[in-house]
Amino acid sequence: MNKTLLTSIVFGLFAIGAAAQQKLPSQWEEKAVDNARQQMGLQIKAIESDQSGRVLNPVTVKADRNTTAYCRYDDWRSGFFPGSMWYLYELTGDESLVPLARKYTEAISEAQFLTWHHDIGFIINCSFGNGRRHVDRDEYEKVIVQAARSLCSRFRPGAGVIQSWNVDGNSWQAQRGWICPVIIDNMMNLELLFEATEITGDSTYYNVAVSHADRTMAEHFRPDGSCYHVIDYDPESGKVLHRNTAQGYADESAWSRGQSWAVYGFTVCYRKTGDRKYLDQAVATLSFMKNHASLPSDGIPYWDMDAPGIPDEPRDVSSAAVLASSLYELCGYSVENPKEYRQLADRIMMSLASDEYTAKPGENGRFILMHSVGSIPHKSEIDVPLNYADYYYLEALLRRRNLDK
Repeated sequence: MNKTLLTSIVFGLFAIGAAAQQKLPSQWEEKAVDNARQQMGLQIKAIESDQSGRVLNPVTVKADRNTTAYCRYDDWRSGFFPGSMWYLYELTGDESLVPLARKYTEAISEAQFLTWHHDIGFIINCSFGNGRRHVDRDEYEKVIVQAARSLCSRFRPGAGVIQSWNVDGNSWQAQRGWICPVIIDNMMNLELLFEATEITGDSTYYNVAVSHADRTMAEHFRPDGSCYHVIDYDPESGKVLHRNTAQGYADESAWSRGQSWAVYGFTVCYRKTGDRKYLDQAVATLSFMKNHASLPSDGIPYWDMDAPGIPDEPRDVSSAAVLASSLYELCGYSVENPKEYRQLADRIMMSLASDEYTAKPGENGRFILMHSVGSIPHKSEIDVPLNYADYYYLEALLRRRNLDK
């Protein structure tokens, strides 16, 4: 990118942010957008200044806790930073962000052909799915449909589910004895399939999504509304072989981000199908979370709601951001206590926007939020920034604004 143009973009992000801060110093949401402008402006500067010839895709920090780590296009998290760019554009109206958002989105286009894992929905829908509101729809919709086709290659008709992970060779998944593991995270990939049917008129994608959602609702959930992380199926007979966790404290515990994935995923299913049972499931899991004795007063969950060391366990900001975004959508549907949902969402977001969880510009690897947890059982990404926490935080800010309108 031309250095003069880059300087202009970054300076503009800072200037617009400073003006907003001076104009509305008492409104936390405007200050939150201002901080996002500044941090992402610095992230853009680092990306555009790189001389390697590749498009850097920021995901978390390295061991020193401040140096940015980047990922490849086939990493499950590769769509979140491009998606965050589209959300920042919608939050600010800054047209200079559009060519950058396009550049970062199109840099991961090869992911549309991935068939070896289930997270293609995260990758493509968060990037191309958001981008198609602002660019040539035909171009981006072709990518979305191909990605949906790739995701459907993982559908196992005998079990009625999309297999999440492969269990080849000596992988840790194979070591667990799993045959066809399905994780609650997979609910987040179904929106891509619904979108593909809306684009093409082909009900195949819709039917796969509904089959997966129905089987997940039948097998993943406990009577109290909480969900397991991993259900392992026999792919031919559909028999449930194991109910386990991979990233939670224990098989019978409630891994917090998994609960948030469930609330979000079934809310999307209700939006796309109009079937009330999906809304009821989202509300049941939400009720479990918001009424849980371990949920802190600021609304930011511990990494597992049943972790044994509470209150000295790490918080997980990513699960809070996903939950807040879900809550703002749920407020628009026919549910009991929408005001209570809105109050909880606002409480979570005001906490996230505070100095306790929002980093100062230039710190935290240039990510917006601090204190997320990837996987404690894998000793991976503990108390660090994560790009998907930032993504759902920006989405929640945008949904809040749209709800008010």
